[in-house]
Amino acid sequence: MRSQNEQTVGIWYAALSYLMWGFLPLYWKPLQSAGSGDVLAHRIIWSFIFMLLIILVMKRTSAFVGNLRSLFLDKKHFFAVLASSLLISANWLIYIWAVNSNHVVEASLGYYINPLISVLLGIIVLKEKLNAWQVASFVVALAGVGLLTFQYGRFPWVALSLALSFGLYGLAKKVGSFDSIIGLTYETMFVTPLALAYIVFAQQRGTEAFAAQNSTVTLLLMGAGVVTAIPLLCFAQGAKRISLSMIGFLQYIAPTIMLILGVFLYHEDFSKTRLFSFFLIWLALIIFSFSKTRWLARLQPKNKQKTYGI
Repeated sequence: MRSQNEQTVGIWYAALSYLMWGFLPLYWKPLQSAGSGDVLAHRIIWSFIFMLLIILVMKRTSAFVGNLRSLFLDKKHFFAVLASSLLISANWLIYIWAVNSNHVVEASLGYYINPLISVLLGIIVLKEKLNAWQVASFVVALAGVGLLTFQYGRFPWVALSLALSFGLYGLAKKVGSFDSIIGLTYETMFVTPLALAYIVFAQQRGTEAFAAQNSTVTLLLMGAGVVTAIPLLCFAQGAKRISLSMIGFLQYIAPTIMLILGVFLYHEDFSKTRLFSFFLIWLALIIFSFSKTRWLARLQPKNKQKTYGI
C-alpha cells in the first residue's frame, strides 16, 4: 500500500505534467512562421536525441539495446511500435497545426473527448462492455459534437482527429508494453529517418526553417525535444504512485488550460452555442467519470444493470 506522502508526490508529478501539456500552445505559437511540417520534424529529431541522453544519464543503455534486439525479432511488437510512432507523429502534427492556425479551442475539445474515444475503441477492438450510464455519457457527448458540427458548418475534424489518433496510440502502446522512457525513444527513433528526409527535402527547396529563421526560432526548434520529454518523465513518475482514477481526474487540467488560452489569450471565437456544446461534453465526462461509482450504480434500475458492447 502506498504511503500518503508517496501519493502526494505522485499527484504533484502528474499535475505538473498536465500543466506543462496545457501550456504547450505558448511554446508552439512563436514557431508559426516555421511551418507545421518543419516544427514536427525538429520535434521528432530533438526528442530522439534528448531521450538518448536521458537513457545515458539514467544508465539504461543495456535495457535499451537489449529490448531493441528483441523488438526486431518480434513482429507483433515491432509493428506495434511502428504504428505508435506514426500515430503519435500524426497527433503532434495535427496539434501543432491547430495551435498555429488558431484552432486552440477545437484542440482542447479533442483532449476533452479523448477518454470517451479511447473507451469507444476499447469496445470496438477489445470487445469491452459499457454500463447504461456510460452509454448515456456517449449519447450526451454525441449531441455536443453534433451541435458543434452544426455551429461550425463543418465537421470538427481537428478535435476528433486528435482524439482518435491519441486513442489509437494508446491501443498500440498496450501491445508495445515498454516503459514510457524506452518506448518514446523507440517511437522517435522509428520516425527520425523520415524527419531527416523531410528536412533535407525542405533545404533543397529553400523552405527549411532551422537556418533560415532568427536565433529565437532556431533555439525553440532545438528545445522541442525537451518540452516533449519533460512532461512525459513527470507523468511516468506520477503514474506509478497514484491510482488510475486520480489520473483520470487530473487529465482534464491540460484541455482546460488550452481552452482558457484559446478564448482569453488568443481571442478565438467562443459563442454561446459553442459554450453549450462544451457544456454537453463536460456533462458527458462527469457522467462517465462517476459511471462506475456505487452511487450511480444504485440509481441505475436493476433491470437496466447490464452491459453494452459490439
